[in-house]
Amino acid sequence: MTTKTLNIEGMTCASCAQTVEKSTKKLQGVNTSNVNLATEKLSIDFDENKVSIEDIQTAVDKAGYKAIADTEKKTFSISGMTCASCAQTIEKATSKLDGVIDLNVNLATEKMNIQYDSSVVTVSDITDAVANAGYEAREDVGSSSESVDEDHEKKEREIKSLWKRFLISAIFATPLLYIAMGHLIGAPLPRFIDPEFNPEAFALVQLVLTLPVVVVNKSIYFVGFKTLFRGHPNMDSLIAIGTSAAFLYGVFATVMILSGEISFANDLYFETAAVILALITLGKYLETLTKGRTSEAIKKLMGLAPKTARLFRDGKEVEISIDEVVVDDIVIVKPGEKLPVDGVVTEGTTAVDESMLTGESIPVEKNTDDPVIGGSINKNGTIQYRATKVGKDTALSQIIKLVEDAQGSKAPIAKMADIISGYFVPIVIALAILSGLAWYFAGQTGLFALTIFISVLVIACPCALGLATPTAIMIGTGKGAENGVLIKSGTALETTHKLKTIVFDKTGTITEGKPKVTDTVTVNGLSEYELLSLAASAEKGSEHPLGEAIVRDAEEKGLDLWKTTAFNAIPGHGIEVTVNDKNLLLGNKKLMDDRNISLGSLSGTLDQLADGKTPMYIAIDDKIAGIIAVADTVKENSVKAIEKLHQMGIEVAMITGDNKRTAEAIAKQVGIDRVLSEVLPEDKASEVKKLQGEGIKIAMVGDGINDAPALAQADVGIAIGSGTDVAMESADIVLMRSDLIDVPTAVQLSKSTIRNIKENLFWAFAYNTAGIPVAMGILFLFGGPLLSPMFAAAAMSFSSVSVLLNALRLKRFKPSTN
Repeated sequence: MTTKTLNIEGMTCASCAQTVEKSTKKLQGVNTSNVNLATEKLSIDFDENKVSIEDIQTAVDKAGYKAIADTEKKTFSISGMTCASCAQTIEKATSKLDGVIDLNVNLATEKMNIQYDSSVVTVSDITDAVANAGYEAREDVGSSSESVDEDHEKKEREIKSLWKRFLISAIFATPLLYIAMGHLIGAPLPRFIDPEFNPEAFALVQLVLTLPVVVVNKSIYFVGFKTLFRGHPNMDSLIAIGTSAAFLYGVFATVMILSGEISFANDLYFETAAVILALITLGKYLETLTKGRTSEAIKKLMGLAPKTARLFRDGKEVEISIDEVVVDDIVIVKPGEKLPVDGVVTEGTTAVDESMLTGESIPVEKNTDDPVIGGSINKNGTIQYRATKVGKDTALSQIIKLVEDAQGSKAPIAKMADIISGYFVPIVIALAILSGLAWYFAGQTGLFALTIFISVLVIACPCALGLATPTAIMIGTGKGAENGVLIKSGTALETTHKLKTIVFDKTGTITEGKPKVTDTVTVNGLSEYELLSLAASAEKGSEHPLGEAIVRDAEEKGLDLWKTTAFNAIPGHGIEVTVNDKNLLLGNKKLMDDRNISLGSLSGTLDQLADGKTPMYIAIDDKIAGIIAVADTVKENSVKAIEKLHQMGIEVAMITGDNKRTAEAIAKQVGIDRVLSEVLPEDKASEVKKLQGEGIKIAMVGDGINDAPALAQADVGIAIGSGTDVAMESADIVLMRSDLIDVPTAVQLSKSTIRNIKENLFWAFAYNTAGIPVAMGILFLFGGPLLSPMFAAAAMSFSSVSVLLNALRLKRFKPSTN
């Protein structure tokens, strides 16, 4: 029997707890089931051979609730990986652990993201499993300026080490290649090492020149043979086997020459081993150098936060480390300085450059009580502000975490490459042996067979396959962050390019969400300003959106407001109030009809007002005085964004609780294809589900709490940055600028990234598909040349670098402005 504790979501009363208990007790194999409503936890004792956690979760789900295991998500830095086969080996080793729910290893970032049941498996179990597979796992404590500096220093050390290894390899391999091959093309050799006059010295000099190259690249042999003997061969295994075969054959030939068999002087293979090692090291150096450029977005974001902050403490101005800032500290920022943490302005005015966080190039004006974001740049005024979020809670830290998670995730398109690379190395070793033996038994020499064997091993390393997808995702999500589009996962990035319909919430998404005065119509000699001033005075203090709009418009126009008396709210109709000894009625047409107030010449005005506007009738001393029309205005870029989506062949729908007439008026204004009106907040998700029933990929764009279920239901949920935390948590993509023009940007970025991944995978597959048969001697079979192992090494190194360089082209991505 096994006892587990699961968190239960959705319970509201004791009856809910009873329902969950009954539904789980019915399962075969469950011994006891107890639900604690206060802690919202289910403690269940069951037989693992008869029922699984998934069965229990399904039973709870059918009862109308959700059961979630107590799980932890951690990230580990992995050392020792050289190719896609290494990543597959680590995934297989750790996935075998009981309690591991989900994991993926990313070759490009050299990190493992793992979700596990902490009551079953521990961090040490995970690191031990990785160690047993031949690699090292170190728990990632999270991003900070120090950890980024440490990572940067580690990468720099690795780059310097590889360059040093290549230089030493090249210094010895170059004269070795000249000595071994030069005489074949008539190049002069000193007599004492000329194979015709002194074959012993000729062989020994080559052995002495090869040894330093082998020693300086000893890590390839340590890792390669260790993983081979553990049954998980990787790229280093292929290189180690191939170069060892060449080197050992050279040693054998040298012994034979020293024994008097001078014919072996023509069959020395030292230069092959040394040149392959030099070229592989050069390729690894270029790959590491290029790979470092894929994570520049994270480095830029990290560099935004200053390392110190200037505060008022105990009446004095002090400068402290950013890590010591606490909530409610008063922070001082001077012109040109970066804001250290998030907060609210308490004193001063300025303009703040938030472009690196939101992609918005125009500085934003900040006054007292305005929010400010850590990492943005104070442009022209000294301000003081109260810290509201520090450390990992700041917007910048959250963005960095989102981008890191996205860069560490896998897109579905990567699965095929992962499966292939997992079996690739053992298959290549088998092909190398079989092709070598086939040529030998077909009558070729042992040296010919060895050449085939080494060429196949060296040309077929699966580095390009492993780097094709993660590098493009890293750069794609990084470019998104630079443009204010936060893409949370590789899956979201991939799905976005398949979208056929995008559903927009109306209020606060297509429209501003704040009604504005659009029309003022007066009669009986009253001026527009007088009418607006009286109406605003009457609505002062009102919490009704229409009343707030009228007051805001009057204040923006600098109108005087008067004191009111005898305020009376008339539910469903409007208000009655005395202003300047005048009796004012403000409300809808029903209010005017109830008080028998004739609209006179205004009776036809309602029809003249555009659809989607709400009229507020104003009567003074029982005589109609005018109409103030209020409407929720469309955002500046809504029309342009929808036009761009149409150009991409994407259908645009709008969902709203408004009546059909108002909804269709807005839809006509912005060019919406399909209108879903009079939809209750709780029904938005089911409307999205209906659209999905048409067999197409759907995105939902929204900003409010009531949009969260629909965002979660959609294939891609897109939240706008001004929305609620709940909406942003439910979404797959977050638009930092709250600008709908970033929706087509997200689609464009997805299309560009997926196209890049497909190019990378095509070249990686094409390279191996063409390279392996050539290395096996298919061209030679038809009278063509035999591929030299040295050319095979150069081609293998180039394949990885070419994939990385192609991925880096994504850094040139710019949103279309047409």
